[in-house]
Amino acid sequence: METGSEIVQGLPWRWRVQGKIFIIGGLGYMFDAWDVTLNGYLTPLLAEHFDLTVAEKGLVATANLIGMAVGAVVWGTIADRVGRKKAFSLTLLVFALFSVLAALSPTYDFFLAARFLAGVGLGGCIPVDYALVGEFTPSRRRGRVLTAMDVWWPIGGTLCGLVATALLPVHGNWRWMLTVMILPALLLFWVRRGVPESPLYLAGAGREAAARAVIDDLVARTGAESRPYAIVAPGPRAPRGVKAALAQLARIWRHNPRITSVAWLLFVSIMLVYYVSLTWLPTILKSQGYGSYAAFSGTTTMTAVGAVGVILSALLVEVVGRKWVIGISAPLASAVLVLFASTLKVHSVALLWIAVFGFVIQFTIPALYAYVAELYPTALRASGFGWASSMSRIASGFIPFIFGTVLWPQLGLTMTFTVTAAFVLVAVVWMMIAGPETKGRNLDADAPTVPAPAPVAGSA
Repeated sequence: METGSEIVQGLPWRWRVQGKIFIIGGLGYMFDAWDVTLNGYLTPLLAEHFDLTVAEKGLVATANLIGMAVGAVVWGTIADRVGRKKAFSLTLLVFALFSVLAALSPTYDFFLAARFLAGVGLGGCIPVDYALVGEFTPSRRRGRVLTAMDVWWPIGGTLCGLVATALLPVHGNWRWMLTVMILPALLLFWVRRGVPESPLYLAGAGREAAARAVIDDLVARTGAESRPYAIVAPGPRAPRGVKAALAQLARIWRHNPRITSVAWLLFVSIMLVYYVSLTWLPTILKSQGYGSYAAFSGTTTMTAVGAVGVILSALLVEVVGRKWVIGISAPLASAVLVLFASTLKVHSVALLWIAVFGFVIQFTIPALYAYVAELYPTALRASGFGWASSMSRIASGFIPFIFGTVLWPQLGLTMTFTVTAAFVLVAVVWMMIAGPETKGRNLDADAPTVPAPAPVAGSA
């Protein structure tokens, strides 16, 4: 007899059913992109407003990204414990609250604290959103849908760039750049309340009646044939709190050390390259004589052309597989940054390389997210993805500070980007050796033998 998980993964795709969840989840991902991209636009403006040193400019992005690193772990673990739906709804509420406080910051230190806490809220969006969308998506379309999720990233980054550029002449422009995000985030928080809980999570949590109700509703609304299925019984209750996070981390590594090392290396290397470019690109361009509008528009162009890369990645990921898309595009994107740095004094050529980088890196990242989300079974998916994302946020959080104070001044841009390109190449080679291809793979093909997440009393 089929399991409930197999029924869900075998359903036909319907835009009014799984597509609705894809759109709502993608909008949350859009805010993540908006917020990360905003660091690059805020840095030169805050440097002028608070008279910041080079080291202090690096901390603008560091505070936010470290907060996201904490959020990726905290919310991923929460989602595996109390359910995707509750975590799905609360991440943006936390983000909106502390974004308001950041916009009202009287001092630089207050701003850093508020941005860190806003990052904690928004850092949960990616692991929670990908886990939820992936668990509602039919297996034959899952790679393409998870890859297409990343189209929301260039949309968010481009909207951020357009708004930031439009607000440049406004007094207190950096405060308004933060404020603009708040109302749409609160609206999305309200919309998210209507998203059903993941039936895969409910089954693993031992809530068979609730899982069957969601699965039966999905079968009816997609027009699929109703067939009998079994709900797999959960294991014993697992620990919670800080112990739960550490226990989940241990389970991730015990499940398969090779897979987890692949996930962490890919995330850290590829996202490090991308976050550094987002954070420092406006400042780099201004240091080379570009005006504020030119520096901002260059970064906006990079994020805008990325939408084309996402679409092509979504089309190819189910044809050639996740590993080949990542294996070719990730080193290429890193090499383009080296070309950008070496031609920086020729403005027209440098701007062309920025656009090429934006296209290629957005060809890589959606395939990366789809790949890592599929490496883990249901019991570990949100936290496995969350820990990998967290490692990238931690590394990328410190790199903006190190980049501005050590790497760029000591090595120069060209050599710095060469070093990061070599790091990406090492990660890709290890993926080819140690990582499985996940195209068409059953999400629970390699389920761990350790206990599944425990049910939480009173959760709906």
